[in-house]
Amino acid sequence: MSPLAQGFAVVAALLHVLFFVMESIIFSQPKVWRRFGLKSQAEADVVKPMALNQGFYNLFLALGVLVGIALVNTGSAASGVAAVVFGCACMVLAALVLVSTNRRFLTASLVQGLLPLLAISLVVTQ
Repeated sequence: MSPLAQGFAVVAALLHVLFFVMESIIFSQPKVWRRFGLKSQAEADVVKPMALNQGFYNLFLALGVLVGIALVNTGSAASGVAAVVFGCACMVLAALVLVSTNRRFLTASLVQGLLPLLAISLVVTQ
């Protein structure tokens, strides 16, 4: 796996850790829940349990990619590449689901899905 592909995958994973923090740790802050299109604290309170769960999904995807990168660099390249590609593919597919539910999430979808797509593209073209 090329260093560039690994770099894209690591940055994508770190972004998903940030999403975890936003969704699962600091979601109650108005500046955070507003980023998710919510208009009131009451709406945020209703969505908070779902955001918590979604945040952990993002954390687990990030950890899978980071473990894959570690495996690539410690002699288990085939297993590592499989983990990275799977994690990145899940990120890309989630980004497609996001934009398909509401076109106003196009920018968020690109942020979520572009880096893992680049990582996968570099792995496939190697």
